[in-house]
Amino acid sequence: MLRLIVGLGNPGQQYEKTRHNVGFLFLDELVEDGFGQWSYLSGFEGHVAELVTGAVKLVMLKPATYMNKSGASVGKLARYYKIEPENILVVHDELDFDVGVIKLKRGGGHAGHNGLRDIIANLGSADFYRLRVGIGRPGDGKKVADYVLSAPTATDRAVLATAFANGKSYFSEMVVGDMGAVMNKMNA
Repeated sequence: MLRLIVGLGNPGQQYEKTRHNVGFLFLDELVEDGFGQWSYLSGFEGHVAELVTGAVKLVMLKPATYMNKSGASVGKLARYYKIEPENILVVHDELDFDVGVIKLKRGGGHAGHNGLRDIIANLGSADFYRLRVGIGRPGDGKKVADYVLSAPTATDRAVLATAFANGKSYFSEMVVGDMGAVMNKMNA
């Protein structure tokens, strides 16, 4: 059963609508849909919201430590609430998927994603779930850093909105821990 959902991104207005912040954007929609409210908690170095879905209380986290140091925030919150890695879902951007492709997996490496790398290091485990949201790769001649820190095109924003709606449609199943069934449907 999920107890913690983490959205990855960078704090600050200049990063707010960038491709790298799809994790933040997805969680913002979940919290808004669930009538939650974000609060900055300095002890966790992040913005935290609590949602109650049925009998399940979920903690939502947007680390304010910048992407590459996300693990510090995640580790502090997970230790405080005694949340095991297998009860954590991390929502993040995925360069290796076309824009709008959304897939769920458990465990694995960081595949060069510095936010995931830091979370793995701070948790001492890679055994958490990842909701990977495709942002595509930059075209020839563009650097990855510039690409992920830029805003998606209007067309890509529309595709991402559809992907978010798709991901949210599985939310209640994910919360109660039916992750295998969700993976089978979402990843088909």
